[in-house]
Amino acid sequence: MSGDASRSGAGAEANDAEALRLARTVEGRPLLGDEGGFVPLGATGIDGVDDALGAATGAAASGTAASGTAASGASTLPSIDDLPATRTPAERLSFGVPFDPGKLWGIGLNYADHATDLDAVRPAEPASFMQPSTALTAPGGPIRLPPTEETSRVTAEAELGLVIGRTCTDVDEADFGDVVAGVVPVIDVTAEDVLQRNPRFLTRAKSYDTFLLVGPWVSVPVSVDRLAGTTVRTVINGVTVAENTVDRMLFPPEELVSVHSRVMTLERGDLISTGTPGAGVIEAGDTVRAEVDGVGALAADVVGGE
Repeated sequence: MSGDASRSGAGAEANDAEALRLARTVEGRPLLGDEGGFVPLGATGIDGVDDALGAATGAAASGTAASGTAASGASTLPSIDDLPATRTPAERLSFGVPFDPGKLWGIGLNYADHATDLDAVRPAEPASFMQPSTALTAPGGPIRLPPTEETSRVTAEAELGLVIGRTCTDVDEADFGDVVAGVVPVIDVTAEDVLQRNPRFLTRAKSYDTFLLVGPWVSVPVSVDRLAGTTVRTVINGVTVAENTVDRMLFPPEELVSVHSRVMTLERGDLISTGTPGAGVIEAGDTVRAEVDGVGALAADVVGGE
């Protein structure tokens, strides 16, 4: 289906107006922003985005462990209106990856409609995989296609990413907002023909350099209620190729955090990409956008492999 790449629902705009944004410039300068622009994060007395992720969950700067029922805490990030700094509009800034991600989890086939489109068996529990940090690249990309002898069919997809704000294990679903600092748009790229040769090749198909983009900012704080009805949209060359709402996930964000926190200790900066409503084939010269209403949009150009 086609659509306007810039569209956003009224509910999303209301949510966005209430949220803060954590970002970094391409030079690495940490920023705090809202829909009106960004100020240096240092104006808050917080040194870096890592500590700000903790503050978004009410955790101390050094991190607060949460086991079982997480300690409740409200965000301690200040309003930008209370800071002695002038906003710089987002369009005048070049953004890098907004934080230093730790573990990178991806979730496959997490939208009921996407699983049906692929004629795939709907998983009875989250189908998760991990990606290397070397796959990461900054907003804008570029996404570099591997040589055609490696793969000749590459797809890109939009996802909603969950950013962990404090160390936690065995998290109850009800404590989602106490351990997740915020949410971020993600572009996930797959060498689809590599995966089709053998499903055991999933890690390789997802691990080429520049195959994972995160940014341009983390929207904080977050709650289950805030995400209700949020639309995630994959847009290629201005055309919407897939979209769906968080409500249509087989395994909602709070369940994904709970399940993975039982597998391993989650730490500040860990990222869980919650799956895609659908992907599109990309070629050199294309532009890909991941749009998450009420959160932001992430775009990247595609270039050919060398």
